[in-house]
Amino acid sequence: MGLLFEQIDSQPSVIGEITLRRRKIPALGDRDIYEVKLGEEFLMSSMFVDAEVALSDLGLAETEGDNLSVVVGGLGLGYTAVAALKHQRVGELLVVEYLQPVIGWHQQELVPLGKELNADPRNRYIQGSFFDLAVADPQTGGFDPESPGKQFDAILLDIDHSPRALLHDSSASFYSIENITLMARQLKPRGVFAMWSNEGEDEEFMTVLRDVFIDVACHVVAFFNPFQNKESFNTVYVARKPG
Repeated sequence: MGLLFEQIDSQPSVIGEITLRRRKIPALGDRDIYEVKLGEEFLMSSMFVDAEVALSDLGLAETEGDNLSVVVGGLGLGYTAVAALKHQRVGELLVVEYLQPVIGWHQQELVPLGKELNADPRNRYIQGSFFDLAVADPQTGGFDPESPGKQFDAILLDIDHSPRALLHDSSASFYSIENITLMARQLKPRGVFAMWSNEGEDEEFMTVLRDVFIDVACHVVAFFNPFQNKESFNTVYVARKPG
């Protein structure tokens, strides 16, 4: 089976020491599990990725037209970004990631999906805070530093664990009507906003989404958890900007 645990890299970041690890879990067979930790807190894992893939699939299923311009907020281990690129209608993908070491791990192909992302000319890494760029003045800023004020067909967000379980208190204000409305300026008419959550449907957040968007839905994404020997779930919110 080989090594059961390996620390691949550890670097300082703007929010603390961040570490990339690889390990094997006998209950899951011989596959490698990649994990990222911030200090002692787990940020992301390749153990269960069904909902990260579903974030792209459910969000992009609601988009219209071809040659789509898509933003992914949060690179993580690359599963949402790779799933988006599997949609042939996607013409360009901007992956916004706050932590430069995470981008570096993909560029250096220290994580499995780095090679696939690097090889796709549609993909571009943007180092910056998704939450700051989301509310930037559309005349002078936005998600694409090469094209201030650009509008996108879809924005797919996977950063916080939920609208309540935040990685950092600084993102709390994003989940308000005011800031969701500011972000929506960067969507084209009838563009789609989708967001992953580790928790069940949040009715307060659903109310915020309904105040800004139309066609609001919260999808349950179920998957088998061998550690609990039962089904677990995440959720994906999907909403459309009025035309």
